[in-house]
Amino acid sequence: MTHAQRKLLPLFLLVIILSGLAGCGTQIPSGHRGVFYYKFGDGTEMGKIYPEGFNWHFPWNNMFVYKIQLEERKEDLTVLSSDGATIGLEVTLWFRPEFSRLDSLQITVGPKYFDVAVAPAIRGVARSVVGRYKPEEIYSSRRETIASEILQEMQKLMSVKFINVENVIIRNVLLPARITEAINAKLTADQEQQKMEFVLLKETQEAERKRIEAQGIADFQKIVASGVTPSLLTWKGIEATEKLAESPNTKIVIIGNSKNGLPIILGDNK
Repeated sequence: MTHAQRKLLPLFLLVIILSGLAGCGTQIPSGHRGVFYYKFGDGTEMGKIYPEGFNWHFPWNNMFVYKIQLEERKEDLTVLSSDGATIGLEVTLWFRPEFSRLDSLQITVGPKYFDVAVAPAIRGVARSVVGRYKPEEIYSSRRETIASEILQEMQKLMSVKFINVENVIIRNVLLPARITEAINAKLTADQEQQKMEFVLLKETQEAERKRIEAQGIADFQKIVASGVTPSLLTWKGIEATEKLAESPNTKIVIIGNSKNGLPIILGDNK
């Protein structure tokens, strides 16, 4: 061995040691947890979930790392309505593993739990729930109800597999063209009917307002007519004559010449 080789030997040994040490542990990232597996022991270590950070272990053992942050997946589904129409659904799921039971998830389902458990379940549940409804209900009025029912069914199924499904959203509904046209025509007819009902209600209210107004005028005229008598008019004429006679203007008053006996007043202003 040459002198240069002897100098490089310690560096070479250091690289080997560091490489070996690097293989004696697993880095668990932020938002993740680990489940330990003993290759030559009891297999999956139950009752202990490993936290974030670097965890040392022998290179022949293994650490399974699970993401515990909320995840979102979109699924394009094809289902049948209650009348047999083919419906396309774009569904979004929010889910995460139950991190305190990752050891149980590891031995029952495994790291690919979405593909193994969640995806098949959402397809079956969506078909079951949507099959209870008509296309127009799926398209418009009952979409949120359907999503809520799918969520409840998924939560029941996944809870026993140590998976939390936190929300299900139906983002889009695709119907056959003929059904879409029929639904749109029905919605337009319903809107026109509602508009007509509003116009009729408004006209009825206006007619009622006019009737009340006319009744008020008639009542007022009846009250006035019943209170105005010939004697009252004669008395008011006498009062007016007295006021005119007392004014400083020049006038000629002729008593008792009118039809009702009231004075006739002639005069001009100076």
